[in-house]
Amino acid sequence: MEIILISSAFAAGYLALLCNLPPLVGFLIAGFGLNFFGFQSNENIELLADLGVTLLLFTIGLKLDIKTLLSKEIWAGATAHNLLSTLFFTLSIAALKLLGVTTFSLMSLEQMLLLGFALSFSSTVFAVKSLQEKGEMNATYGTIAIGVLVMQDIFAVLFLSISTGKIPEWYALFLFLLPFLRPFFYRLLDKVGHGEMLVVYGIFSALVLGAGLFDFAGLKPDLGALILGMILAGHKKSSELSKSLFNLKELFLVCFFLNIGLAEQPTIAGALTAILFLLLLPVKGILYYLVFNSFKFRVRTSLLASLSLFNYSEFGLIVGGLAFKMGWLSGDMLVSIAIAVSLSFIIAAPLNRFGHSLYQRSSKWLKERSAEKLNHMDQLINPGSAQVLILGMGRIGTGAYDELTERYGKISLGVELHPDAAKQHQTEHRNVICGDATDPDFWERILDTGNVKLVLLAMPHHQGNELALEQLKLKHYTGQTAAIAAYSDQVDAMRELGANAAFNIYNEAGSGFAKHVTEQLNPKFDL
Repeated sequence: MEIILISSAFAAGYLALLCNLPPLVGFLIAGFGLNFFGFQSNENIELLADLGVTLLLFTIGLKLDIKTLLSKEIWAGATAHNLLSTLFFTLSIAALKLLGVTTFSLMSLEQMLLLGFALSFSSTVFAVKSLQEKGEMNATYGTIAIGVLVMQDIFAVLFLSISTGKIPEWYALFLFLLPFLRPFFYRLLDKVGHGEMLVVYGIFSALVLGAGLFDFAGLKPDLGALILGMILAGHKKSSELSKSLFNLKELFLVCFFLNIGLAEQPTIAGALTAILFLLLLPVKGILYYLVFNSFKFRVRTSLLASLSLFNYSEFGLIVGGLAFKMGWLSGDMLVSIAIAVSLSFIIAAPLNRFGHSLYQRSSKWLKERSAEKLNHMDQLINPGSAQVLILGMGRIGTGAYDELTERYGKISLGVELHPDAAKQHQTEHRNVICGDATDPDFWERILDTGNVKLVLLAMPHHQGNELALEQLKLKHYTGQTAAIAAYSDQVDAMRELGANAAFNIYNEAGSGFAKHVTEQLNPKFDL
């Protein structure tokens, strides 16, 4: 069976790629196809699927700033949408019942509320996968979408605890000590190096320290993995740790999408009910847009965040499965939820892929707010009189900034990805803003680069500098560009992409080192 699963997943995923769809759509279709031919899920597939979701939440936590969740745009927005969406779906189901739709004819108000609550959630797995594939996890709209999904996970924990009557164990209180153990976790992360032990440490943190401890204390294991990730998020190696787990997480998530299709045998009644749910899905997306827009985000941010969440959630299957076991929902309704979740992924995939094009077409009739009324998280960026833009304020970028300031005065504007580092530069009186220069959203918010005559691409990763250079081209920037690179082939690649100059940092460091040595020591050589 394993050979058939792997072959089907590869074939369907590859066909999805040929159709310009995310591979996960192919994995879903493969699951349904295998189910049709009599294959069923098993404990091994479900275990790997659960591991994939746990590692996914852990890696989300590694990139999540707790301050984001505490902002009213996130917690209030998620709460408002959850209430409005649950109310809408409940009333819609009640209306279908009054119209005589057989599937809903015997449902009580409590059952309708439960179903409405399940349909109000959006898929964490789908949204994160979509954002990662587009490289827009750090975009403003991506941050908002992830924050809302984390809040929904918290709602899920509360619901599961209440509905099952399962109260967390008294010793769950000790979990509040985990943040105080951060220095210990940091020291361990420092000691494990950069090889296979880094991967093992990530798995240990996610599955044992996070999921294992929370499960032992009677709480949702996935929430524990998310929180452990957030605790480690401030470490300098958190990004490296996330990357080391990437391939393993992706492999396990294949089982997650296969498992959805293998979960239940589709029926005609279930499929028809699922189609009804899909007809209601646009209103859920509109509610997301209205909620985000009420917090004064740009039209682009509100629209793209809504598209990221424009789907039903795998949590609906969890709620449906629990309700089915307790006799609250029929088997056909569980099948309907499974089909609706799967089909919503297939619908949402191309919408997210072409989200930027949809925005450009809709921005003509969607009213934009004036710049001064925009949310602080979505403010436009004005380079002002800056003539030099330095992308990446690490050691090289900072050195370049200070040297240019000493020679020409305050003509530079630095762009730093990490908020804390940007604030530190600001306290040291450097003109630095926080932003991700590889993110199209960052360039969308820049008002004008007319005064900028030189851009220095000083980010530590070659791919990041390449992406930033591509964004500059799309912005129709006409000034000069210079980039750093670690290898000679990267120097050639940057020049081929259009950089006016590219420098090998090791060659430059060696040259500078020799220059300073000869100037300061003035050695006498026999020539």
